Amino acid sequence: MLKAVFQYDFLRNALIASLLSAVICGIIGVITSQKKLLMMTGGIAHTAYGGVGLGYLLGFEPTLGAGIFAVASAFIIGAVRKKGGVHTDIVIAMLWSLGMALGIAFTGLMPAYPPDMNAYLFGNILTVTKKDLYAMAALTAVILLAVVMFYNDWLAFLFDSGFSRVSGIKTGVLEYLLLVLVALSIVELIRVVGIILVIALLSAPAATAAFFAKSLKGQMLIAGIFCFGFCFTGLLISYNLSIASGAAIVFAAAAVYFTALLFSKLRKNS
Repeated sequence: MLKAVFQYDFLRNALIASLLSAVICGIIGVITSQKKLLMMTGGIAHTAYGGVGLGYLLGFEPTLGAGIFAVASAFIIGAVRKKGGVHTDIVIAMLWSLGMALGIAFTGLMPAYPPDMNAYLFGNILTVTKKDLYAMAALTAVILLAVVMFYNDWLAFLFDSGFSRVSGIKTGVLEYLLLVLVALSIVELIRVVGIILVIALLSAPAATAAFFAKSLKGQMLIAGIFCFGFCFTGLLISYNLSIASGAAIVFAAAAVYFTALLFSKLRKNS
């Protein structure tokens, strides 16, 4: 496998995609886990499917369509959350279902089913192109810049939003910014694990890292390392056993998380 990385472009692309994904999961995965926004993340991801279908139907880049739908749903969810009440979960569920339904409807209007549609649903890290890598690198840079520039504000916002509001931090702006960053992260990770499995890659590394570190920086670093390990292991399994790469990555993530959870329980009971 390691020898093949130097021989084949698609394996080098997959390895670089794993590194970029690790940066995103280390940052956004930890933040969404801390704010308990994982179901919201799933809603945004599945809404993006409508944009993929629209892209295929109208003949433009499906990833661009996914980004438009994901960001739009992020703003809708943000507006509903800001007003409060019990409707947020309902809105997320409706957007989740509507996005999938639109994607199915749009592709159904086409003369033939797009042959690579499953790559957007379930991911295929082995099909990542250099064009995809450029887009992923640009999104990674935007997300990194947004987090680094406002790191102290993020820290206060995550652990004591009431105090950060009193301190003059614009928590409303941060919340909308977080939702947009989540949407961009989903768009970046779609090519790696797909719309349906993206929530696992954003949650498993962060959840596993929480067993090993308490500080925000520590969790982000360890989550990134775990994410790269999951992607690389999934890549190995996919390459050697011809198993879908997205599924293999999630298998690796789930196995490590549940192992860490088991050891944590045993240590507490001993």
